[in-house]
Amino acid sequence: MRIPSAQAAPLVQRLLRPPHRPPAGPEPLPALAAWRGPDAPGTADDVHRAAAEFVQLAAERHGAPTAEVPAVVDVLARTLLAVAEIDLTDADAVRLGPQDYARRLRGAVQGADRALSPDAAWFHDALLVSVCLHLLDHLVRRSPHLQRRLPERASRIRQLVDVNDTEAAARPSERSREDTDFEAAYAESVIRQHSWLTIVGVDFPNAPDRWPLEETYLSLAVEEHSGRGLPGDTGDEQHTVLLADRALESHERILLRGDAGSGKTTLVQWLAVATARAGSRVPFVLPVRRFAREGFPAPDDLLHAIRHPLAGRAPEGWVVRTLLSGRALLLVDGIDEAPEKTRGELRDRLRRLLRIFSGNGCLVTSRPSAVEDGWLSEERLTEEGFVELSLAPMSRDQVTRFVRDWHSAARRDELGSAAGHRTTPPDGGRLDEYEERLLHSVRLYRELRQLATNPLMCGLICALNRDRAGSLPQGRKELYDAALEMLLQRRDPERDVLYADDVRLQQGTRERLLQKLAHAMLEEGASELPRQRAVGILDEALPAMPVARAQGDGETLFRHLLHRTGLLREPAGESVDFVHRTFQDYLAAKEVVARGRFPTLVDHAHQPEWEEVVRMAVAHARPDECGRFLEQLLSAAPSLRRPQINHRRLMAAACLEHVAELDPEVRRLVHDRTKNLVRPTNELAARGLGWVGPIVLELLPDPEPQDDRQALLLAITATQIRDDAAIDYLVRLRDRSSLPIRTELARCWRHFDTERYAQEIIGHLDPDGLYFSVTDTAELAALRDLGGRPRIQVAGVMRTRELLAGLDAEQLTHLWLNAELTDPDVSWLSGFPRLRVLRVNPRLPRVRNVPEGVEITS
Repeated sequence: MRIPSAQAAPLVQRLLRPPHRPPAGPEPLPALAAWRGPDAPGTADDVHRAAAEFVQLAAERHGAPTAEVPAVVDVLARTLLAVAEIDLTDADAVRLGPQDYARRLRGAVQGADRALSPDAAWFHDALLVSVCLHLLDHLVRRSPHLQRRLPERASRIRQLVDVNDTEAAARPSERSREDTDFEAAYAESVIRQHSWLTIVGVDFPNAPDRWPLEETYLSLAVEEHSGRGLPGDTGDEQHTVLLADRALESHERILLRGDAGSGKTTLVQWLAVATARAGSRVPFVLPVRRFAREGFPAPDDLLHAIRHPLAGRAPEGWVVRTLLSGRALLLVDGIDEAPEKTRGELRDRLRRLLRIFSGNGCLVTSRPSAVEDGWLSEERLTEEGFVELSLAPMSRDQVTRFVRDWHSAARRDELGSAAGHRTTPPDGGRLDEYEERLLHSVRLYRELRQLATNPLMCGLICALNRDRAGSLPQGRKELYDAALEMLLQRRDPERDVLYADDVRLQQGTRERLLQKLAHAMLEEGASELPRQRAVGILDEALPAMPVARAQGDGETLFRHLLHRTGLLREPAGESVDFVHRTFQDYLAAKEVVARGRFPTLVDHAHQPEWEEVVRMAVAHARPDECGRFLEQLLSAAPSLRRPQINHRRLMAAACLEHVAELDPEVRRLVHDRTKNLVRPTNELAARGLGWVGPIVLELLPDPEPQDDRQALLLAITATQIRDDAAIDYLVRLRDRSSLPIRTELARCWRHFDTERYAQEIIGHLDPDGLYFSVTDTAELAALRDLGGRPRIQVAGVMRTRELLAGLDAEQLTHLWLNAELTDPDVSWLSGFPRLRVLRVNPRLPRVRNVPEGVEITS
């Protein structure tokens, strides 16, 4: 919503006191409010009059729900009065930017817009962002201090105002017919290219190689954390859960973290297809591996850099014009796939592009450990307005849905196979049995629960369960071994593909050739290899592999591995990569062990991106190799900084859960060298120990004699382990009266066995002032079985009917929504007669139809 600054500036000036002298530092905004204080030059009525003029200006330019204009004016006035109520300085507001500052103001008056229709609420929210932009511009202009301390942010706000004035002064220029036609063709190509995906485990016997995205997409959740340091007496750290595919509706720019196989790329595909179909924005899917070495491409080179099939047909300057219009959605997938030394430069180029072309959306994905906290959100980059989110592990409900959808898809495929006269007999009747057996096993066995947390591992587990007639291997390494056997040894024979080429290789030889490619990617810090480089690696390996050499040269074997293993892909005909980074790391680790390259692992063990390779290498190593390797990880490292040395030693502790056999002396040495590293001194350190694994529980001190502050840190550390062994440790903390400790124990329920944790922890927590966190229907049912609780925090995405069935109407007095509802209409809460308070996280989409008598807070 555009209001020219010449008209907005006088109205904004009425809201703030004029400065007596140029500010020398940050100023509290409440003190600047023109209507506050005994000597205030204005009144609240002046704010209302300014709000009325803002609404009139906006209505003249953009139209407004005529019958609701007075109501919109009242709500806008109440929202602007919150400027004097929120404890922020002018510098804080400028750092937030217009959208986030508007969100803070809205959150301070939750429920003020309850009487507005959805259209009127949208009009108010859009207008509020515009008013906040002009308010921040005025703050910057009046303060030389802000101009000196926040030059980039000040410049960004000035650019936004300039764009606002330019677009307000002129009608949007018509796009040329050539641009319009190409954009339509481009949107169709995006839909064709990204509306299919490969589901791991459904490209084995009797299944196609890819599946329609719409049939298989699982809407995952993302988490946003706020609040630093230890929670206060209320245990009130904010933890927001949003639907991943709606996150860009709430945030224009996002850094999304997720583990390997967590669904980052699938989400990118979904957003690209949905955006292309909607037509409101133009999606650009930018896999970082395509330009990892060259750096982030210039706009004119963007389509060529990602090797888009229409790159040669784009009208000259089309990408630039799209960016200038603010209609682009940049989906930068896999920042961790760029070499570590080039990530900073890549970030700076992206930063520059977003600063020049404001108004465009951007999603950047990464593995959690590839970039540090604040990589795109701390002060150095606040002008880009990024928020950091993390893909949440799949909930138990989502795992169940995935398993059922997977087996439904397999049954449909079998019917198609029968119609197509495939010779392999269908096993549809057995599929029902396998499905129920798998769901039972996931609920029963801790190892499977820990593995079934993302779509990749769920797909593998489903495939292996079917392949082995319901008998699953245990452990991560064993699952990968079994998956490789399916892919490399039995995939073609069981699909009746016996003579696709002339190459005849057994699993072991195929696997060793793939290991060469994976190891080269590891050493070169690359996620893909140029085709000729891959062929050259195979040619170099053949003299030592006579069985493979007898089947052909490097080019022949490359084509065979590409087309017949299901592990490699060649996205644009110029380079090759693995279908998933997990397989690349696993095969690279096997090659490291085969070559005896343990010194290389030692040299890189302090780097987070090598963690998976180190763990899997230990799982493959012989006992004596493993012992020497762990001793080297614990040895002195003069060239490393202290945090790197600590990480390397903790890596040694993390490896213990993957070791089948180890000298007891080495195990004791690991304990001795790491026990003092797992005594956290702050919350950040406590939460940073979870990756080490269950060994941490053996090293933590007894929590019972500790004071509440130290006991809280120990509770946080233990809850991050996410192994049922932690329950025995947490039992010793359940009787504490400290609200922060009880809050930590209540909200980590999802990481453990539902029933056992309910009986041993949840049922013993004092409910006084405590919100009990539930993330899925199993926890909701377990809590109801315990008699319900008066305060419930909804921390996972659930449907209205599930909440109605699980919440206890006779107990519930306070409901805290920290997860996005699938339907924002909460009129159903009228069925809870004792409900007094509805607390809504301000980062969530607004709710509507709150029952009378229910107080809504943020």
